[in-house]
Amino acid sequence: MTLATDFTLSTPQGTPLPLSHYAGRPMLVVNTASKCGFTPQYEGLQALWTEYEARGLVVLGVPSNDFGNQEPGTDDEIATFCTTRFAATFPLAAKAHVRGPEATPLFQWLAQEAGLLGHPRWNFYKYLIARDGTFATWFGSTTTPTSPRVRQAIESVLAPD
Repeated sequence: MTLATDFTLSTPQGTPLPLSHYAGRPMLVVNTASKCGFTPQYEGLQALWTEYEARGLVVLGVPSNDFGNQEPGTDDEIATFCTTRFAATFPLAAKAHVRGPEATPLFQWLAQEAGLLGHPRWNFYKYLIARDGTFATWFGSTTTPTSPRVRQAIESVLAPD
């Protein structure tokens, strides 16, 4: 059985970011973009990180330029944008492909686990991973990070087994 913690992304600095580093912690993995109508959701992602980090939740942004050329910047430019515009302190991966045959193995797995409707169709798709590394659920771009549906799902994966 494949788990989210079996995958490795890269950091914006180009070093490996093994998701096994987050083993035992639930994760909210989000494909992000800096020039999208949904970009203000960075604020909600930071709010979730601030609220739930101490309880174990990892919020992980994965910038992608796969939709409408809305993430054209370099990894350094993206990181600077996130920290200066949204005071984001949650982990950010290097820019990656999240759809199609070029998608990173993590996003290929997420698309498979989420099913046809859960394939990322735009920026700010959110994928929730349970503590044990299994896929829990997903939310589309229009569902804000701090919505009751997302918070309820986070609470369920944070609950003790």
